[in-house]
Amino acid sequence: MVKQYGELYLELRRARAFSGKSQEELLAQRELYASEEVCRKVARALKRLLEGEPLAYVLGEWDFYGLTLYVTPDVLIPRDDTCAVTELAVKKALFLQQDPRILDLCCGSGCIGLAIASRVKDARVTLADLSQSALAVAKKNIQRCKFGGRVNSVRVDARLEPPAFLGKFDMIVSNPPYVTGREMEELPRSVKDYEPSMALYGGEDGLDFYRCIAENYRRALKPGGYLCLEFGMGQGDSVCAILEEAEFSVLERTRDYNERERAVIAQYGRKDDM
Repeated sequence: MVKQYGELYLELRRARAFSGKSQEELLAQRELYASEEVCRKVARALKRLLEGEPLAYVLGEWDFYGLTLYVTPDVLIPRDDTCAVTELAVKKALFLQQDPRILDLCCGSGCIGLAIASRVKDARVTLADLSQSALAVAKKNIQRCKFGGRVNSVRVDARLEPPAFLGKFDMIVSNPPYVTGREMEELPRSVKDYEPSMALYGGEDGLDFYRCIAENYRRALKPGGYLCLEFGMGQGDSVCAILEEAEFSVLERTRDYNERERAVIAQYGRKDDM
């Protein structure tokens, strides 16, 4: 039964993407024939899928943490793996001081920051990325989620010192590029040919962004502020060593839904009673 509902939801989602109708309208009109224009759109979409393009890009949207987000090939497709770092950040953010300031660094579609904003109702979230194209997607998602009053976006480079205008944050969360040079060559075609390499490649050992963020962006944290990071398979010990060298105290490491270690939260300057 669960599988049947899942398949029905996916079919409705595909139909909504190509027909422009709401889920309610599709259910009410399910006995009607599709128009020729809708059939042409479906045929074009099928051709893209057969050529290997990911379904999320064909649909132009994807679900993450209860949100339906706009996606294009300018941003990574939000994945279930990233729920690990999101949940770790949400768990801590719920107990921060009132109106906490949170920075989603290397935000891409904005999925992490927007998910935090959806669960932490008083959070003030900044989505930051170097890619102007990615920021355009993030801005559309701010509008789509109706978070304009609490979420903003800004262009910054995670590898450089944070600009002064950013101010100080209670928490910085990031899913930075972490694919190694060797892994870039071994990526499946659906990733290598379609998802942005700028959001994937993290240097030859995959750790360049962690070194830069830990060293530079600790200056953008309030005393005792938190840094929450996603990392790739087998990178946990190396990322934690980078954090400790930069005077962070590692508080917790956690796994994704596939039981692979995926995220860490650390505190700068002092360790609390977490």
